[in-house]
Amino acid sequence: MSRNSLFLVSLVVDSYDRAKAFYCDGLGFTCVEDTVQPEGKRWLVVRPTGGQGAALLLAEATDDAQRAAIGNQTGGRVGFFLETDDFARDHRRFVKAGVVFQEEPRHEPYGTVAVFADLYGNLWDLIERAQPSPQK
Repeated sequence: MSRNSLFLVSLVVDSYDRAKAFYCDGLGFTCVEDTVQPEGKRWLVVRPTGGQGAALLLAEATDDAQRAAIGNQTGGRVGFFLETDDFARDHRRFVKAGVVFQEEPRHEPYGTVAVFADLYGNLWDLIERAQPSPQK
């Protein structure tokens, strides 16, 4: 039986350094790798600290079509979901770092959630999933 997993998601950005600063300094992500590639490109991978899911490959736009996609890679829908083990802690930290939330935190059956925009306008959910109810 094979085992597959999604380990990287590419995110088109305007500047490697600007994106790295936002995700690492603003959101507290860890820079996993930042290696210079040919033609001035970089293999720049960041991931939520302590996270087990996919990481982001920050890819600097190189042409007009790529630049047009910055901030709108999912057509205006929430496209990224950042799970936390302490919503209140991370919400406060993000607000202090200048992250712009699109709404007040809300409680849903699946957990506590609020939508925020990244540096480019891509929409993210910050979510602390609800604990399952004990089975009777």
